[in-house]
Order: sequence, then C-alpha cells, then structure tokens
Amino acid sequence: MDHSPGFLKLVENERRFVKELTVAEARQRLAANPKCVLLDVREDHEWQKGHAVEAKHLGRGILERDLEHLYPDPETEILMYCGGGFRSILTASAACKLGYGKCYSIIGGYKSMVAANWPMKSEP
Repeated sequence: MDHSPGFLKLVENERRFVKELTVAEARQRLAANPKCVLLDVREDHEWQKGHAVEAKHLGRGILERDLEHLYPDPETEILMYCGGGFRSILTASAACKLGYGKCYSIIGGYKSMVAANWPMKSEP
C-alpha cells in the first residue's frame, strides 16, 4: 500500500511510545500467557475476509471508546495487529495513553502473520 507522507510521519512519531514484537515473539507471549489478548484493529471488512483464529476484533475507529469496556484491567497484555503494522502502532500508542502498559504492535501485521503460517479463518 502506498501510504501518504503525513500518515507515515504520524506513525513514526508514535512508534517511539510503542513496543513492537515479531510474529515469533507474539506467538511466544500468547503461549506463555493464557490471558493475553490478540487484537485485530483492522476495519470490519478486513476482519471478515480473514483474521487470526484466536483474535478478537476491535477496529481502530472505536478502540479508544470501547477498549476499557472490553478489557477493564489496564494490566491486560494486548498484542495488536493491523494489515501491515502501521495502524497497530497508532492503536497501541492510544491504548498506552489510556493507561494500558502492556500493549504491543506486531511488526508487519496480518501480512507477516499469514507469511509465517499463522492459523487464519474468515467470517461468513
């Protein structure tokens, strides 16, 4: 995808506040912590086409509004992914600003997860 310079600048500015994980590190964290949440922050139509089997969905557009209702404990470990790893940086940064200190962005997002043979499914 061809991202605009302003969007890329915003992502780079927020990246300073976000911890990023490789796909392998994300798998390790999920295996080590059964309460860890894998959160797909893509748009509804992207989610429906395909998503990680164990993922929960909370689109970027409503994340700040609904995150605390879905995960009231700010100590919840949350691994976020989007299509390519840019929007998840923005959502992880927003979650950190809401008081969630264990939020991570998965490097490369959905594309990297598919390339690493992460189990996926789609919605009817």
